[in-house]
Amino acid sequence: MKFSTALSLLSFCLVPATALSILDGGNKIPGDSPLELCDGDHSDDQITIKKVDLDPNPPKAGQELLIKASGTVKETIRKGAYVKVTVKYGLIRLMSMTADLCEQIGNVNMTCPVEAGDQTIEKIVKLPAEIPPGKYNVVADVYNADDEQITCLTAAVTFTIGGLGYFNEL
Repeated sequence: MKFSTALSLLSFCLVPATALSILDGGNKIPGDSPLELCDGDHSDDQITIKKVDLDPNPPKAGQELLIKASGTVKETIRKGAYVKVTVKYGLIRLMSMTADLCEQIGNVNMTCPVEAGDQTIEKIVKLPAEIPPGKYNVVADVYNADDEQITCLTAAVTFTIGGLGYFNEL
């Protein structure tokens, strides 16, 4: 799988992870999405995700995905912040990368610095039709410019046969 295809496949996870974090009360992030906080203590997270909705949920290969997210940034996020992303297909690690957070949030029309306060994002992402069916596990670990963890998010998404690609023509 090409890096760009994998990245667009996972943008449904990256966009919220790069913009926000979570509420208390378990690891599940409120809303209609597969996003959860990673295991561990999140009381010091610099962002709180109030809600994330995906339409459709689960995402479908070859279709547009609408992402709506809202949350609160507790401390200004400055240039130098970054996100470490790991993507697994079942048990196979497809990619592990570190990306500049300020570049990534440009995908949702935000710029650094991201000032403290309430934030809302809405983004439509076109998912490639060539996404192989199977279960994808994503971890996005987000850090500020001082290497302090902002938050850590995880998602598991299963793509089935029947996107708008090859299998619909059979």
